[in-house]
Order: sequence, then structure tokens, then C-alpha cells
Amino acid sequence: MLEVTVKTLRALLVCLVLAAFSLAQTPSQQQPPPPPPGEQPQSGQQQQQSAQEPEHHISQAEAEELFKAVDEILKFDSEATGLPIKHPVKRKLTSRKEVEKYFLDSFKDDESAKRLTQAEVVLKKFGLIPRDSSLEGTLLALYTEAVAGYYDPKTKTVYLLDWLDPEGQKPVLAHELTHALQDQNFNLTKFMKHGQQKKVGKYDVETSEAESARVALMEGQAAAVMVDYLLAPQGQSVETNPDLARALQAGMLSDEGAPIMRKAPLYLKEDLKFPYTYGLNFVLDLLKISKQQAFAEAFQNPPADTRQIMEPQTYLKKEVVPPLPMPDFDRLLGHDWERFDVDSVGEFDIAVLAREYGAPVGDALKMSTDWRFQYYFAAAKKGTKPQKPGDVSLIYVSRWSSPEAAEKFAKLDASSLQKRYKQAQAVAGETGHWTTEEGDVFIQQQGDLVLVTEGFDAATSTKLRDAAQGAIAEKRSH
Repeated sequence: MLEVTVKTLRALLVCLVLAAFSLAQTPSQQQPPPPPPGEQPQSGQQQQQSAQEPEHHISQAEAEELFKAVDEILKFDSEATGLPIKHPVKRKLTSRKEVEKYFLDSFKDDESAKRLTQAEVVLKKFGLIPRDSSLEGTLLALYTEAVAGYYDPKTKTVYLLDWLDPEGQKPVLAHELTHALQDQNFNLTKFMKHGQQKKVGKYDVETSEAESARVALMEGQAAAVMVDYLLAPQGQSVETNPDLARALQAGMLSDEGAPIMRKAPLYLKEDLKFPYTYGLNFVLDLLKISKQQAFAEAFQNPPADTRQIMEPQTYLKKEVVPPLPMPDFDRLLGHDWERFDVDSVGEFDIAVLAREYGAPVGDALKMSTDWRFQYYFAAAKKGTKPQKPGDVSLIYVSRWSSPEAAEKFAKLDASSLQKRYKQAQAVAGETGHWTTEEGDVFIQQQGDLVLVTEGFDAATSTKLRDAAQGAIAEKRSH
């Protein structure tokens, strides 16, 4: 998957209910989260209004009552999922400051910091987040705005929030305690580690898609149980009324009352919602077969990629899209270059990327279903520490269901250049060649393949594309 929320944020296994303020707070109780770095703080009038409405904190008696509800809701979750309770779940009341510190600390380990830098540069290069934005600041603000409770597999503890209404936290508990049951029965940390795939040649371009699919399974199951909990008093369930379940989930994930989410870049917004929307749909489809299939068996045989999550029939038919073979780009580029990042671009990524590039939602979804694998390789001149998109050059290669689908993507990609670069000019007399302020761009369609280079000189671009095409042709010949 074309970003780091899998390898850094999602790998932290912080299982959140996005936009759960709609469940857990009334508008008068909501407090604005801290602005992302680079954004202006509240005006004096806004600060005065906040000062007049101090944040409510639940009482000790309310906290004790909420703690008692944990065991009751855990039992409900066990019946809803068919997953047995192995032991009680630890519980802890936590403050807003402690939650913000938890997220902030999660960004600070060396691997997370490295991946955040890589993601920020690459996402900006692809035009998926604004070039003047801070990825870390935006993600931190989004998470602190959206959190309404979480389960931490490291401490085996469900964390309840001391500033949210206790009654409103019970549906959140139904969600988070589902993660506790998943952890007790399948060990979430090991489950995510087992999503790590073998490298294609020397490069790992499958793990992030596998991890994205596993997170969607985890969150889809938890979302289904939470909606079940909400529907139970009316004698309804996600199995008897799946359309109502989807409608409830959509309402909980709306941007209403979540100003940072509403203003967030499309890619980040959709990426954060993906496990809860498509994950829920995936579980609802499996529930048509059986509860066992939707919960325990899905964990034992998890989906392979975002395609299987978005198109559950491909999961049930065990259709797996094979990765594209890759040449040794490090060797081809030589000692003057250093690898910056390499990863896959999955079906979900294409669905959002196509919208960002100007395709209507329906056309973007259709284009994504024609995806048959894509990878990118980003490199920088040796000795540089890339901090902005112009510091890296890219090659990305994709395979499609047909030459016609490949042609559509190539045209869409070409149309995006005017949006992604300040100066993009087609070179007269040369098909598929543009100049930009960050170097040349070449877009080449060959049958069901699209090969693109950005930022490399013409000779290097040709060498890389030829090698990529040659590796695929060699694989096909065998």
C-alpha cells in the first residue's frame, strides 16, 4: 500500500473508532484538538468560547460503573463473534494528555520516523497530500480528534477516556473489546507480523498490502460487533439488517463534528476510513456464509490484499494477484544513487489516486477493479537526505486487466501532471514525454502494462523502463 500508515501507525495496532465523537459526545461537549504544526491556533473569540465551556471529566463513580460494564460487554462480544473469553481484560481510565502523548511517542521511534519521512515525500510526489503540509502533524491531529477509546495489545489493556460520557463509551467498548478477543485467540502482534511477505527478488512490495488487509479484517469485525451492540435493543443485528449496519457505520464515520477530518487530504481521510468501511462490508459478506467464516476462519485464513477486502468474492474464490517481477534497480542505477523507498500501490490506492487525479468516484472504482498490481521505486542522489518531492526520482510500473484499462490509466496519469507540477510541458514530437521543474516524465503503455519514470534523465529512464519490462517478459515466458 502506497503509504506508511500500515508500517508505522497501523503496525502500532492502535485500534480506534474513527469519528466516534458522534457517538461519544454531544456538540457542546466537544473540545477542539490541538492544530497541526503550521496551522493557526484558535482565535481569541474561539478561545474565549472554549473557556466558557470547560471540558467535562467523568466522576469516580461513573468510572467504576464503566469498568463494570467491560465484563458485560466482553460477554456480548464473545457471543457475537463466537470467540471464547480466555481471561478478563485489564481496563484503565486515561486523560486526553496521556492519549496525545501515546500517539506522539508512537511517531518518535527511529523506524516510524524514517517511514514517516519516506511517506511524506512519496505521497507529495504522487500528489496525494499538499506539498506544504506536515504528514506527522496532520496524522497526529486526525488521531487525537477521532479517538474515543482503544485497546493496546502490548499492555493487554482497554483504555477508556475520562472526558467522554460513560454511556457513549459503551458502543466504543464493544468495538475495542472485540480487539481484545481477537488478541486472546489469535495474538494480534503475531497476526500482523505473519502478514510480512517474502521479497520479490530483493524488494518487499507485498507486506504493506497484506498488513492493510489484515487491519481491515480486524476493524471490520470490530465495527460489525459495535453495530450489533447498537442494534440489539431494537432486536436487530448486522446479519438481519446489513443495510442498516452500513448506514450506521457511515453516520459514525461522517465528517460532521470533526473539523480536522473534514479538511484532511482525500487520501488520508479515505485511508483512515478504509478498514472501517470496506472492512465492515467484507465481514458482512462473510456473515452470509456463517459467523465462523466471518470471524475465526477469516483470522485463520486472512485476506491477502486490499483487492480481496474491496471485492470479497475474490477472497472467497482465493484469487490472488501475483506481484510483478522487478529488476535490480539498485544495481541499474549504480553508485551515484541510493534507494529511498519501494512499495506496492494497491487496489485501494488506485481508487483514491484516480479520484485525486480527476476521475469521478464511479470511474475511479471501476479503474481500481482493473488493477492487477503496481509497484514504485524511489531513489535519490547519493549523499542527499530527501525532505521534499523534488529530491527523489520515481519509476512505477503497473499491470492492468486489459490493454484498454492500461490506456485509461496512462491517460489519467498524464492528465495529473498539470496538477502535480507547477511547470509541466509536453515535448513536441515525442509521445509520452514531458518536462517539469523536477526533471523529465515519461509515460509508456505497452499492452496491459504502464511504465512511468519521473525525475530521471532520458537515458536512465529508458534503461529502467526497459529493465522493468524485460523482467516481466522473462517471467511470462516461463
